[in-house]
Amino acid sequence: MKHRLPCTVNASILFTELPLLERPAAAKAAGFDSVEFWWPYATAVPTDAEVDTFVRAVRDAGVRLTGLNFFAGDMAGGDRGLVSWPARVAEFRDNIDVTVAIGEQLGCRSFNALYGNRLDGVAPAEQDDLAVENLALAAKAVERIGGTVLVEPVSGAPAYPLRTATDALAVIDRVAAESGSRNLRLLADLYHLAVNGDDVAGVIAAHADRIGHVQIADAPGRGAPGTGGLDLDGQLADLQTAGYTGWVGLEYKSEGPSADSFDWLPRERRGSERHA
Repeated sequence: MKHRLPCTVNASILFTELPLLERPAAAKAAGFDSVEFWWPYATAVPTDAEVDTFVRAVRDAGVRLTGLNFFAGDMAGGDRGLVSWPARVAEFRDNIDVTVAIGEQLGCRSFNALYGNRLDGVAPAEQDDLAVENLALAAKAVERIGGTVLVEPVSGAPAYPLRTATDALAVIDRVAAESGSRNLRLLADLYHLAVNGDDVAGVIAAHADRIGHVQIADAPGRGAPGTGGLDLDGQLADLQTAGYTGWVGLEYKSEGPSADSFDWLPRERRGSERHA
């Protein structure tokens, strides 16, 4: 492999054959010591007991939480975030403190705020104005623990307006200009960017210093690296050469048991204890 970037397992898309609370331990058994999650609850504000159970499952597994999404609605039903959704503004804002509290307990400092789909009957400008307000609030909240808010272009959701790195960076720039928040970064999911037709090599060359997190899957199919046609190893090597030193989230779908899907990554490359 060309790159030496540390990998973290997205346990919301991998190990789904297991109950959610068993997935951190399964990732550890597969040789990883880091995991990331989408929002692990069905509601924006879980009970204290539910939070404690999740925190304990991660700690007991002996893994580090490297990334966490803010509540994004019903992902399985097609929702892709509440950041720009006027009718659900209270849910998103109530979720911020819970998300930051989990991050504080588990040492997580990267928080993905999915922008949200365009809505029938709501002007795009209204959604964008609200998104800037909400992202600024989230950025201020996570800044308290030294955290970063991530903004992600997404594929496979026709109503989701952020499709390219340029789209997401424009939002980040507007938040910075209007609120002064400087702790927002691009989440560069190399699969989403490629599927949307973005110039991945160009994004890496031009914006490596603005990337706060990277995720990967191969295309077509969103499978493990090597199952499609993307040069993921080369792209990650280019990112490393350009100065990126962060995590690489494995956010792909496994055809069979997830533990059997990591053959492309030598076991000695799965641990990340030395990563700051």
